[in-house]
This record gives sequence, C-alpha cells and structure tokens, in this order.
Amino acid sequence: MKYLITGRNGQLARAFIRRFEKESANFTALNESQCDITNGNAVLDIVGSLRPDVIINCAAYNLVDKAEQEHETALAVNAAGPRHLAYAAKKYRVFLVHFGTDYVFDGLKQNGLYTEDDAVNPLNAYGKSKLGGEKMVQESLDSYLIFRLSWVFGEGTQNFIHKLLEWSKQTEYLKITCDEFSVPTYTNTVVDVTLKALEGNLTGLYHLTNRDFCSRYEWAKFVLNALGIQKFIRPVSVDTFNLPAKRPGFSAMSNGKISDLLSLQIQSWEEAVRSFLSEGKRVS
Repeated sequence: MKYLITGRNGQLARAFIRRFEKESANFTALNESQCDITNGNAVLDIVGSLRPDVIINCAAYNLVDKAEQEHETALAVNAAGPRHLAYAAKKYRVFLVHFGTDYVFDGLKQNGLYTEDDAVNPLNAYGKSKLGGEKMVQESLDSYLIFRLSWVFGEGTQNFIHKLLEWSKQTEYLKITCDEFSVPTYTNTVVDVTLKALEGNLTGLYHLTNRDFCSRYEWAKFVLNALGIQKFIRPVSVDTFNLPAKRPGFSAMSNGKISDLLSLQIQSWEEAVRSFLSEGKRVS
C-alpha cells in the first residue's frame, strides 16, 4: 500500500508520518509548497506522478476566527482543495481519506451526542468551508472515507493544550470557557482508527473522536492537574472573549458507529490526554 499525505506540517499529518516511519510503510508526505491542494492542475500532476493507493488529506485551513475575514481562503483550502483531490482520486483510481469537523453542527441538539444522521448547520465560515469539503468529496466519489474530528490535539502548536501551557506561563490566572462542550481527540487515535478502517475496507462518513466529552474548562483543569501546574482557572462564558466566529455551545459527537463497525473500544479523552502528556517533548 502506497500513501500520499497532504499538509505534512500539521499535527495530524505528523502523527501519520510517525506511524508510517515506525512501520516502514511506503508513503510520501508533502507540505503546502510541494502540493498546493487549491491548484487543481498541480494536484493532478502530483497524483498522476506518484500514483498512490490512498490519499490522506491532512491539509486544512483551521484558523476559525480568521476565516470570518479570510473566507475565500478557507473555501479554497477546505472546499475546493478536497474537490481537486477527489477529482484526481477518481481519475487515477485512488482511495481518498478526508477529515471534517464537529463545527458543521449548530450545537442546538437537545438530547445526546451528535451522530452521523443529525442535520448539519454550521454557524461560522470555517464550519461552512469544511462542510463544503465534505460535499465535494461525496459528490465526486462513490467510495471514500470522511472522518469528522473535534478538538484535535497532538504534536504541534495549533491545539488547545499547547496554547493553554503558553497562557499558563504568561498570566497569573486563566479564564477558560465553561460553556463550550466537545470531545478532545488525540491524533494517535485518529491514526489508529483510520488505518483500521482502511484495513477493513470501510467507506462513508463517520464521527471519529475519543470517548466522552467535556468543557474547555474541564479539559484545562485536567491538563494542568496532570502536569502538576498550580494555576487558578476562572470558568467564563465564551461571550467574554467577543470572538469573531460564533461557536456551537455543544458539538460533542458519538463515535459509536465507527466503534461498532470495527469492534473497537476507543480511549476516553482523559486516557488519551494522559498518553499525550506522558510524551513530554511533544507538549512544549
């Protein structure tokens, strides 16, 4: 099996790269300058040249607030990019794995976690661009994998844990939102489940998260306690920060469907965070 990974500098791509290097897999990982997914002709040339069996699309525009102003850029990467990859995948008979987000939901569900059958209604430009990417893949291909992720953390700086630790060094006390709920999801979990799904020849759209859910406030307390960092955290409303992009208050998704199909018991978010924090070099 030969893999092509896009967005190689992101935290999710890094996790796939580590796994493939460990297993001596046949893969090529390209960064934005090497494979600009917003350029359809370039994507065709690269896929046609490399002829992978599987494309794992880790390239994404994930600056949620900036997307409100840079919505065209967000659409180019998150919607047009997957369309170009899907077109190339169809032309060269390559299987495409794409990643979505819990921000396709509006947070208004009254009972239970979000499932794959729930209606989508993104509240911000980022969520709309990511939903556009899902639709592009679904409309272009008969066979694919789309995994919706939430609150992803792993090696890198574009995640809540890294930001939290930076904030803890800079301020006497922290303000963390207590009215945003979702599921912290470890990049290693995403890699594990994705590869098992490929091995099992699964196709379709699934929610891929760790188990259970929490608020950002609960997540922050857990991380600092686990690291022995003494810092006062004040729970506040997300409205306190007057952010440009509106967020869903509750966007926690159920991983029940993918867990049942693959007969998996996916780690809880607490277990996943402990695993990540035990690898201290990746927290700094």
